[in-house]
Amino acid sequence: MMNATLPPRRPLLAALASLVLPGFGQFYNGDLNRAIWLFLIFALLCIPGVALVALYLPDQWMLPTLLLGLAATLGLWVYAVADAWRTARRQPNVPAKGWQISGVYALVFVLCDLLTLPLLSLYVRQHQVEPLRIPSSSMAPSVQAGDMIWADKRYNCPGCKSGVHRGDIAIFAYPNDRSVRYIKRVIGLPGDQIELKDRQVWVNGQALSSTGASPANGVVTETLDGRQWQVQWVEPPASAQPAAKLPPMNRVSHAPAQTLQLTVPDGQVFVLGDNRLGSVDSRSFGTVPMQDILGRARQVWFSSDAHGVNWSRLGLVLQ
Repeated sequence: MMNATLPPRRPLLAALASLVLPGFGQFYNGDLNRAIWLFLIFALLCIPGVALVALYLPDQWMLPTLLLGLAATLGLWVYAVADAWRTARRQPNVPAKGWQISGVYALVFVLCDLLTLPLLSLYVRQHQVEPLRIPSSSMAPSVQAGDMIWADKRYNCPGCKSGVHRGDIAIFAYPNDRSVRYIKRVIGLPGDQIELKDRQVWVNGQALSSTGASPANGVVTETLDGRQWQVQWVEPPASAQPAAKLPPMNRVSHAPAQTLQLTVPDGQVFVLGDNRLGSVDSRSFGTVPMQDILGRARQVWFSSDAHGVNWSRLGLVLQ
């Protein structure tokens, strides 16, 4: 009994298959080994590769390496499409392999494109690094509206090397709506004595700023535990208030308290926005459970505003 033969491979169909998923066109052509390698390289470049760039390389290498990785991923994609096209055009009628049936093609596509890649992406976003866009100016001048940042997720979790420290820029679940994430600076840890009065903040009796908000521009430098950052006490103009349709993290729902004294409860942290007059933070919603801290802002990988790309902020390490 003679083996059935495949009909001639359609070059356009092979190219489209690899355009949808690198390696899938090679699989359609029957080149199983090349299909597997192309898919694996693509998956490693576009997901774990980004995590490697964002977390493990020196900060100054982040942007150029990210661009090189993007170029390599696109180059691999183009190669996969062109290779599938050329192989299909050259391929003569050959005996059909047992797995070259429509059901196997559909199964492989579902496993690779709808299961493997999403699960790999989900793991990296939950446990390694997550890209986030900042829609508001509540953390200006440190983090600005339009910044796209890496959030380090190897933080504040069982087995993580990095715990929560004063001065960290943390991403956490908003206490009044845990589906919404906020970004603020950690000022007080459990047991700390916090006092805020006359635009000055004290932690355990130590004033964070030696000048208060006396400069004309309202921007001062705060120091805590050997770390420094800038904060601003500038009333935002009415035209700069975010639209009401945005989620709670992007608007000031009510004026935060400017005078308070408290002891941070066990298992909680006290957080403030660096834009002290344009931020909803612990002055409004109270302290934040440490278990709700989801990550730490690490670096700006892209930034844009109404004037276009903000080139000076690309690659900026967040302090």
